[in-house]
Amino acid sequence: MTATVAGIEPPPGEPEQVSAEPGSSHPGEEEGRRYPSTIGGAFYLVVLAVVAVSVGLVSTGSWRLGVRWFGGALLFAALVRAVLPAKDAGMLAVRRRWWDCLLLVATGVALIFLAGSIPDQPL
Repeated sequence: MTATVAGIEPPPGEPEQVSAEPGSSHPGEEEGRRYPSTIGGAFYLVVLAVVAVSVGLVSTGSWRLGVRWFGGALLFAALVRAVLPAKDAGMLAVRRRWWDCLLLVATGVALIFLAGSIPDQPL
């Protein structure tokens, strides 16, 4: 049985070609990369960690502080997305840069504003 490269079988009598694509590995070999491939991926993990802390703050009863942290994380993500080029932004790059930044800033500012403007309610 012969292996194919890009779906084309080699003519009979010629040696098989091995794929030289970046990221390809030998059969049975596991590539267990456990780090982000871009600086934006590292910042994305930082944003996720801050969001996790904010959800923990909200669940313990300090909801205003937790929502403010969440909004701050979104503002930080917008700043990182605005500064990094698209190839380095990692998972922070979802759409065009201006659209990503606009949505992140609008959501972050809205959360911070709402956390400060909602009056205290008696229990």
